[in-house]
This record gives sequence, structure tokens and C-alpha cells, in this order.
Amino acid sequence: MKIAVIGAGYVGLVTGVSLAEIGHRVTCIDVDHEKVAMMTKGYSPIYEPDLEVMMKRNLHYGRLDFTTSHQKAFEGVDVIYLAVGTPQLPDGTADLQYIDQAARTIGTSLQKGCIVVTKSTVPVGTNIRIKALIEEKSMNKIKIDIVSNPEFLREGSAVYDTFHGDRIVIGAENQEAAAVLERVNQPFNIPIYHTDLNSAEMIKYASNAFLATKISFINEISAICEKVGANVDDVALGMGKDRRIGEHFLKAGIGYGGSCFPKDTNALVQLAGNNQHDFKLLQSVIEVNHSQQTKLIEKTREAVGDLQGKRVALLGLAFKPNTDDMREAASIPIAHALKEQGANIVAYDPIAIQNAKQHLPQGICYEESLINALTGAEVALILTEWKEIKTLDLSHYIKWMASPIIIDGRNCYPLNVVEKYPIHYFSIGRPTVNRRSVSVSVN
Repeated sequence: MKIAVIGAGYVGLVTGVSLAEIGHRVTCIDVDHEKVAMMTKGYSPIYEPDLEVMMKRNLHYGRLDFTTSHQKAFEGVDVIYLAVGTPQLPDGTADLQYIDQAARTIGTSLQKGCIVVTKSTVPVGTNIRIKALIEEKSMNKIKIDIVSNPEFLREGSAVYDTFHGDRIVIGAENQEAAAVLERVNQPFNIPIYHTDLNSAEMIKYASNAFLATKISFINEISAICEKVGANVDDVALGMGKDRRIGEHFLKAGIGYGGSCFPKDTNALVQLAGNNQHDFKLLQSVIEVNHSQQTKLIEKTREAVGDLQGKRVALLGLAFKPNTDDMREAASIPIAHALKEQGANIVAYDPIAIQNAKQHLPQGICYEESLINALTGAEVALILTEWKEIKTLDLSHYIKWMASPIIIDGRNCYPLNVVEKYPIHYFSIGRPTVNRRSVSVSVN
């Protein structure tokens, strides 16, 4: 089929390239001329494993192209995907201005009827609104079918998730449109679940809210573990063995971030409030997540005292590994808090440094290697569990730091390994290791 994708961000670009990979002819539309020129040459504007390789392959075979022209992309189109941003407004609701703009553009530019598919995360009822806007602006009074097809992609593994997902949700007004979208997605060979428009929209919000709840829950358990001397890793593993609970998203740390969980939890709270429901549970989930980041500052002060003039290494800046996304990254409030307390910050991330500079306070020294960041540091804070950090031999902390003190916000290292080294080690929900009197060779 001929498919157009409006928006070439994380969701739109991965969606468009993946649809081309399974054989469709796909045109991705973006308003940024420089970005389109870059993508036309096969270069991805975002860091996502395997995406650029797939882009180049489908450009080569003529199944994929990029444009700023809606008219060009809509010529003979069968399906249009909406994948524009729905950022958070100050009150927590989703900002639908880009969705509305895209809908109006479809109405004024489309010459024949087709199926419009919403990939963007939108509040319940938005798909009906989109259809009304398209029909209102249509000069040709074309017939539009609207379908909700929410994405469930994890940044850093979005390409993998596209081809190995648990389910594809298709919410539609009529069976004909649903059947067409099922054919579009059939080559992915992933179970397809059909429902109505409102339920499909709600599935996306409810899924993200539940996963965020698991994260905040285990972080609350980690706080109790610290008080009673338990190990949250053992607790989470024991819980996860219960199939009713499952082991995923029970990793204690400094909370969730990124483009989805913070925005979607806030939006669902607002959606509930707009419908006269006080979503107290989800409000607590959000509150716990905000407070979790400050705990790392508390642990740092406990370890080194006054931070004034202290050289502090921040290891990892992106909100999660395998992405350069800084949206709602824990490194942002932590860096600002450290700066306010007079710390001299040196930071390292293998991918996200350029994006980080737009969000972190002025005066931070950025290093291009993990060892350079550690050199001379009086304390190291692990904020992102990059493989490079998780596999770093602990002897390097001893060899390069002025004092081997680690504040691990992601529980990267097993305690029984840390105990073999003369390191003062703080983590989340686990006993503190203070083995600085132990001797070890660092050669």
C-alpha cells in the first residue's frame, strides 16, 4: 500500500521505516527542511539502534522517501499515519495543536478518501475530533475512516519492539477500515486486538500508567528495604517469580523519565479530573517519581558532606540507555541541585552530550570518555545504566578517582562484587557497602 506518515520524530520515523521494511511504499512528512534533507541521505536525526541501517536499505530499494510537501505525499495515498507530538501543557493535559494542524492539513490537501490512523498518544475522544476537523476543512467532501493504532515502543529498542511486540491494537469505527489496517500490519506477524476508538485510546494511557505504577511501587519498597536492612533486588526477584506480578518494571532506581511515562501519567490524571474522577493512586505514583530523584542528592551529601567545591562525576545523562533523549531525564534536576550546592560537575554520556547541553546548567565540564570523567572525581553518580558503565571494572574507580565513592542510582553492580573492592558504595534499596579499608590491585 501507499502510506504517508505525518511527523518524523521517534514514533513517526520508526513507524514509517518499519512499514517500508515490510514492503509498503512510505513517505514521511516533516516541516523541518534540514531534517528532511538529512533523512533523504539516509541519516537519522535521532539515535535509535538499527534504525539508520534500515533507513538506508529502504531508501535504496525505493520504498521510502521524505518530503516537506503534504500534497506530494498524499498523491494516491491509501493510509495516512498521524505521528506528531502531543507535548504536555502546564496543567498536565496533552497539547493537541499539532494534531489539529495536521488534521486541517489533511482536509485541505487530500484529493481522495483514505484511512487516517492516529499513532500519537491522544486523550479519549480525540480521534472523533480529528475526523470532524478533516471533514470540516475538506473542499471535496471526501470520505475519511479514522483508526486508533497506539504505539507501545520503548526508546532504545523501538525497532526491535516494532517487529517483536506483544500486540497491535486497532480501534476503529467500522470493520472495513479495521480490516485494511490489519492487512497493513499482517507482515509483522504480531497478534492483533480489535476494539473501538475510545478503548484503543484508553489502552495506551492505561498501559503506561500501570508500568509507571510498578516503577514507583518498587521504589517505595526500596525505601523500606533501606530502613529495615533488606535488599530490594532480592525482594523484586522474589515478587517477580509470581506470574500474576511478573518481573518487568520492578527495577529500583531514580525513577522513570522520557517522552511517555511523565507526560501520559499527568495527562491521565487530568483526563480523570475532567470526568469527575480523582485518580489518587496515579497522583501518588507521580509524586513518588519526583521525590525519588532527590534521594540521590541526599545520599551524595551523606557520603561526602558539604558539596561546595567537590568534583562530582555524572555518569550517564540520557533518561535511559540506547537513546539520546533528554526529556524528563533524572540528570536534569540532579545536575541543577548539585550546581546550586556548589559542586564542580564533570559529566559523561556516550550519546546524549549535545542534547544534554540544552538542558543542564551552565558551567558543567563534559568529557568524551568515562575514564576522563572519573579522573580526579571525589564522588561519582551513576544516572543512566549504559552497558559501558555496567561493565566497567570497579578497579577503574579506585585508580582514577580522588576518592572511590559511588552513588549508584541504577543499581548497576552486584553487592557481592562491590564488597571485594575498597569502595564506598551507595545504591537504591540495598545495604551500603563501605570497604575502603580493603586492599586491591588496580593494575
